Amino acid sequence: MYEDFRVTDRWTGEDLRCEWKGTIVAIATRHADATDIRFAVNGRPVWIAMPNLAWVEQKRRTGYVITDYLAAQTAGRYLQHAIRSGYDNGREMYTMTVDEVLEHANAVVKEAGRTDHLPSLPVINPDIRPEDEMGIHLPGEPVA
Repeated sequence: MYEDFRVTDRWTGEDLRCEWKGTIVAIATRHADATDIRFAVNGRPVWIAMPNLAWVEQKRRTGYVITDYLAAQTAGRYLQHAIRSGYDNGREMYTMTVDEVLEHANAVVKEAGRTDHLPSLPVINPDIRPEDEMGIHLPGEPVA
């Protein structure tokens, strides 16, 4: 669905390949109350920040939770929409609102039929540590 897709840029007509690369709880990395979903758009890193309050609101409204798979698909759908609508202007980070998260999550579940039909997230590369693949290292941590 939205973990690996192609979309045409509205302004340039360029064919863009968007690939999910990882999910990080940004409380630790950016001191933000968000979960960041990283995509590579033709190799360029793009982050979709999803407010953690959306997880609470989803559970309150529906009784269901946003899983890791659903979060990645939701962010991918949002990214596809941003590119198609011309909102993508080469930014490295997009921040979704709670309502946007819930709207896109609902649309993803409707498309899939139910959450257990969502594709599993791909393994980035079994031969490379995720932190090396994503270029994320803590101070003092060895870089392989």
